[in-house]
Amino acid sequence: MVVCPFYYEKEKKNEEAISYYVKSNEKTEEKDSELLAFNIREIIHQSSPEVQDIVFLCIGSDRYVGDSLGPLVGTMLKERQVPFRVYGTLEEPVHAFNLKGILKEINKQFKKPLVISIDASIGTKEQVGHVMFKEGPLTPGKALEKMLPEVGDYHFVGFVNYIDPLPTSQFLNDTRLYTVMNLAKTIVKVITKIRVNDDKER
Repeated sequence: MVVCPFYYEKEKKNEEAISYYVKSNEKTEEKDSELLAFNIREIIHQSSPEVQDIVFLCIGSDRYVGDSLGPLVGTMLKERQVPFRVYGTLEEPVHAFNLKGILKEINKQFKKPLVISIDASIGTKEQVGHVMFKEGPLTPGKALEKMLPEVGDYHFVGFVNYIDPLPTSQFLNDTRLYTVMNLAKTIVKVITKIRVNDDKER
């Protein structure tokens, strides 16, 4: 993959907002994933000292290829036994019907968690195959016009398909598994390279 900051300078509307684009493909270079992992690690270190746990909330369902990015990432992270708490896998997905309950569970179990949410997204044709890491919450289900709560202090999205005259729900079925798998591998590769202080690991 090729890592390049979409922009690293602060936005005018929100002086804290930072986002990065990562192009996902089979030729993943170590230095590229290391670079993004380093930037995320710095963000974690600069977060409030009260943060005690880092939680990855992987949203989606394996019922549709286009919506399976989150649970694929969650499953891969669990298999690699990352030192973070992970919610949302192929076996136990986090989706529209249980999201609110999972959020209550996270808030009950952790006092000051730093939540990083992960979900699939649709965008422009040029964005397909890219991962975006951005400060702030994401709104899951927005493409399907579902009213769900915003989640995450930061978030990853993988662009699995592009906007088309077809109904949005059809994008979920027309999405290539190859694209989703590459995006999942890219996100997991970055996360597994994150190393933080013991007081923020779990």
